[in-house]
Amino acid sequence: MSLFQTYFALYPHAFIVVVLLLGLMVGSFLNVVIARLPVMLERDWRAQARELLEVKAPKTERAAPFNLMHPGSRCPHCEHRIRAWENIPLLSFTWLRGKCSACGKLISWRYPAVELISGVLSALIAWRFGYTAVAAAGLLFTWALIALAFIDYDTQLLPDNITLPLLWVGLLLNVSNLLVPLGSAVIGAATGYFILWLVYYAFKLLTGKEGMGFGDFKLYASLGAWLGWQQLPLILLMSSLIGAVVGIAIIILMKRDRRLPIPFGPFLCGAGWVAFMWGDQLTRYYLQLARF
Repeated sequence: MSLFQTYFALYPHAFIVVVLLLGLMVGSFLNVVIARLPVMLERDWRAQARELLEVKAPKTERAAPFNLMHPGSRCPHCEHRIRAWENIPLLSFTWLRGKCSACGKLISWRYPAVELISGVLSALIAWRFGYTAVAAAGLLFTWALIALAFIDYDTQLLPDNITLPLLWVGLLLNVSNLLVPLGSAVIGAATGYFILWLVYYAFKLLTGKEGMGFGDFKLYASLGAWLGWQQLPLILLMSSLIGAVVGIAIIILMKRDRRLPIPFGPFLCGAGWVAFMWGDQLTRYYLQLARF
């Protein structure tokens, strides 16, 4: 047993605190991923289209690199460069009272919200699984789902850059039966993709419209690769019920046009995370209720 294993076995709350702080810091980086990855993908698609059409790129896209590291974080209102002390998760937002130190305009609530969600969910993973390989896998799973949920909410896009690595990592982890047997993971990946594709195709045949995107298929397949086919019914049931309730609430309370699409990815991400944490217990509880 390593020194860390011994220490965290004696002081499990210390591990939770460490993971909480790590989750807050990762949440700060996730804000960058959520904001920049869709822009990076759009620029890449435009570059591919220009290459095919033999059209030169505009000067604004040729001038400087744009990725997750460059340029540095700046205020969206005044372009003030965010200094290190202004980028401390949660604390900086509190110190600055939610305003830019240069122009005084409000900072979006999304930045501290993503940091807080990442920190709290990471701490719950640590509390649930302790200092184990499952906890390490659970942290990667959690952070990927947070990024996917917010990107889909903003852009109705579930990037292959996240969903496909998530699927392959799930399968590789289960080679050693870390979460579920490998056979269950492989069947889960294939079944997850096929189920939502079947729903999509049936809806298109009946209505002539596309009810969801292919990113949803890949995300559901990824959840199957991580958690096995046994968790797929629970995930689909939870995400559909919550999605229906939220969708109806948005239409009634916010008077949103019912014809406007509502992204399904955030509900799949939320249901997948709950299934990772308590899927077996929830399934057993449901089966017990069904007997009565």
